[in-house]
Amino acid sequence: MDSMEINKGIAAVLVAGITFMVAGIIGGALVHPENLKQPAIKVEVAAAAPAAGAKPEALAPISGMIATADVAAGEANAKKQCGACHSFNEGGKNGVGPNLYSVMTRPRGGSEGFAYSAGVKGMAGTWTYEELNAWLKKPAAFIAGTRMAFAGLNSDKQRAEIVAYLRTLSKTPVALP
Repeated sequence: MDSMEINKGIAAVLVAGITFMVAGIIGGALVHPENLKQPAIKVEVAAAAPAAGAKPEALAPISGMIATADVAAGEANAKKQCGACHSFNEGGKNGVGPNLYSVMTRPRGGSEGFAYSAGVKGMAGTWTYEELNAWLKKPAAFIAGTRMAFAGLNSDKQRAEIVAYLRTLSKTPVALP
């Protein structure tokens, strides 16, 4: 390959670059975008009215089920349902979700180094059995604005088993109700 072919290739790249640069300068001089002061199209959303006689779904109390729940099944369910985002070992790293070791004995939103949503950060105190039950049923309904994408568990038995397992993840487990 002779030097004339190399020079042609370099010249083509330079001409293309200069052409794009000049087109950008001319386009910037011709077009002056402005932010709209109000939306061009108004979209009105009607609030969904609850069905006649509908009441929010009340959860069965989980406190009584925890004492007899199968902790081994809870561990298997927790690792299956939650293990992709959470770790369970003492000193474990946060993942997409916080480490769940001692989740019932530390303050809510208290896993160091994890960026909790404002809804979780705004809750004081520690988790109770009934709150964890509601959280596992449907996180988005329990805390508005949570970033947790988990849809929830419908089975009372599975939630009781997972809560019973989470209870054991502490040097000093929370007393059973």
